[in-house]
Amino acid sequence: MTQIDAGHSATRAEPKRHVHLQQVRYADLDPQHHVNNVRMLTYLEDARISFLHPGAPADREQDFGALVVARQEADYVAPLLPRSEPVRVELWITEIRNTGFSLAYEILDDTTVYLRARTVMVGFDVATQRPRRLSEAERKFLAAHS
Repeated sequence: MTQIDAGHSATRAEPKRHVHLQQVRYADLDPQHHVNNVRMLTYLEDARISFLHPGAPADREQDFGALVVARQEADYVAPLLPRSEPVRVELWITEIRNTGFSLAYEILDDTTVYLRARTVMVGFDVATQRPRRLSEAERKFLAAHS
């Protein structure tokens, strides 16, 4: 899987989208022979990780502190069937708050949107098991994609 940052044209006021290419695997299919709904959420998670933690695994701890998913909602627009080419999982930031942020996603190809989703992420202090404020560096990174 590869990641691409999709810029926006000067005529649109859309946020900068992060693009994650996701290969559909046989193990992702359900008995109806389309990608299982839970696997679609895993595709979102894969895209989110590639966005929040770019680069080599050794660099990942520097990018973002601990985060937890506070809310996730998904609209399954069309069935995603087995295919040889990857689908795009595009994500962008829709809101930044003191302790968290919201992302929007689309799983799509050039002709079809398969899923639209939203996730609310909250900064998390592992030691206290409580929400934490986002750092200035985290907020700056997120603002570049909103």
